[in-house]
Amino acid sequence: MAAKTPLEVAQYTVNTGINKAQNPVSSVLVLSFLAGAFIALGFLLDIRVIASAPAEWGSLVNLIGAAVFPVGLILVLIGGGELLTGNMMAVPLATLARKLSVGSMLKNLTLVTIGNFLGALFVAYAFGHVLGLTGEGVYLTKVVDMAGHKLHDGFLQAFISGIGCNWLVALAVWLSYASDTMSGKVLGIWFPTMAFVAIGFQHVVANMFLIPAAIFEGHYSWGQYIMNFIPVWLGNLTGGALFVAAAYWMVYLRKTETEVKAVVQTVEPEARPIWSKQA
Repeated sequence: MAAKTPLEVAQYTVNTGINKAQNPVSSVLVLSFLAGAFIALGFLLDIRVIASAPAEWGSLVNLIGAAVFPVGLILVLIGGGELLTGNMMAVPLATLARKLSVGSMLKNLTLVTIGNFLGALFVAYAFGHVLGLTGEGVYLTKVVDMAGHKLHDGFLQAFISGIGCNWLVALAVWLSYASDTMSGKVLGIWFPTMAFVAIGFQHVVANMFLIPAAIFEGHYSWGQYIMNFIPVWLGNLTGGALFVAAAYWMVYLRKTETEVKAVVQTVEPEARPIWSKQA
């Protein structure tokens, strides 16, 4: 079978969420470090490609950058990694399906947040600052400008932008789970991810690279970054857990659970007399 049905994707995602939450802490931290670095590398590629593009190209520049950014999520989902925005969909879905506790969910999201931040920070400092890939010329100008646009949003704007971002990113993860072929996974990942970047929504892990990259060059402050991080993290969680996980749970998995309970309730009264006679 080349592709799963939506119900099969929902069931597969629940199992994936369980596995993510049950991974050893060391594995989660390593895989989340890699995922943070992969997303940062995708963003670094975006910046290196579009920074020197002529202004006359207008919004086409954003489309070109958005078209190369998805390499980061492709590396995460096919190469292997624990990405916060994807976990914000898969792990809550497993929790809604009563396969995980809320505590297990929060522990996983916390660990992945830490690992993603360290991975993205490594790329921002080592490749951006030390190697100079975002530290001078048009590349620095682009980083400072892009970071400034992210920080300019107020709390509510950043929160809503975060919802839009992870609605699309979680759907990219969902579509990748639907495919059983590498080409299908790449296509499923590519277009929703390209859409969120072209629109300009805020992605908490991408910001873990972009804003520190600007800070390392003497622009903005860590306090400003924290005030961006909080609403974007919450918005991404809402987009993944509510607009994708909860929505599909209500449509596909809650109905299945209800049907199972109804069957049990129907069978039990009929079965009791038979069991009592056998006893």
